[in-house]
Amino acid sequence: MSSILKIEGLSHRYSAAWAVRDVNMEIDQPGIVGLLGSNGAGKSTTMNIICGVLNQTEGHVYINGVDVRKKPQQAKQLIGFMPQNPPLYPDLTVDEYLSYSAELRKIEDHKIKAAVEEAKERCMITHVSSRLLRNLSGGYRQRVGIAQSIIHKPQLVVMDEPTNGLDPNQLIEARKLIREIAKNCTVLLSSHIMSEIHLLCREVIMIEGGRIIFSDSMDAFNNYVQPSSLLMVMENPPTASELMKVAGVTRVEFLTAKQVRVYFEGSQDITEKMIAVSVQHEWRLREISLDKTLLDDVFKQLSNQSLQ
Repeated sequence: MSSILKIEGLSHRYSAAWAVRDVNMEIDQPGIVGLLGSNGAGKSTTMNIICGVLNQTEGHVYINGVDVRKKPQQAKQLIGFMPQNPPLYPDLTVDEYLSYSAELRKIEDHKIKAAVEEAKERCMITHVSSRLLRNLSGGYRQRVGIAQSIIHKPQLVVMDEPTNGLDPNQLIEARKLIREIAKNCTVLLSSHIMSEIHLLCREVIMIEGGRIIFSDSMDAFNNYVQPSSLLMVMENPPTASELMKVAGVTRVEFLTAKQVRVYFEGSQDITEKMIAVSVQHEWRLREISLDKTLLDDVFKQLSNQSLQ
């Protein structure tokens, strides 16, 4: 049986600079696999090549045994792609856009209506069917972008920073949707946010400087990653003592009047807890992420090990 995704010796360069160099990976079962890396690490280039948007300089990409470069149309029938900025047409309604997407995916005419309805239902956007895309919120635009990526029921869905720019409530809903989609196919999810990968993925592939420096299960990844603090920005921040009441929080440090570093231990769902408590107490949370220095330390540690 062919792997869902297999990459062999993948390399690509823009002019004289290599963006990706000798990347090899294999995914052979459904679920969510995280592609983690800092900005500029080579994630988007790798995903564009996987989806046939970009022809690689060297190497091969296979989707269920089909070579993406040699048989692009056959391969693309097996792929759904959600780029960082969804390819939406603002003057179309949701129904018009999804019907157009179904036609592009070569769904038979008599099956398009049913495919559109099913995609809308899965992404919970049926009630905005007749709305113009320009009039939708950022969260609903993301949902429409995801709907177009699954309308043809692909085996592999590639998502590039799918929660980028969403507010805390939209983040929770987007994560639920991604988990639901992954029940029926494989999702390759790119992010530079470690907490996103922790919350969603069963496997992690880390890329830095265009090379894979880690590829294993989330359990194995956790042996390297010891997150201990969050950075939060709130319009109506609580006192330090209120934050200390959240289970798992060990210390609180205000960096500015609205930005706070929260130290914690032993809680992989600390981000979800903070979002829920913020909504409950109207703290008006604007940003939340693992401390960037933690991610840098992991990159450095894994990069050093890969050179040994």
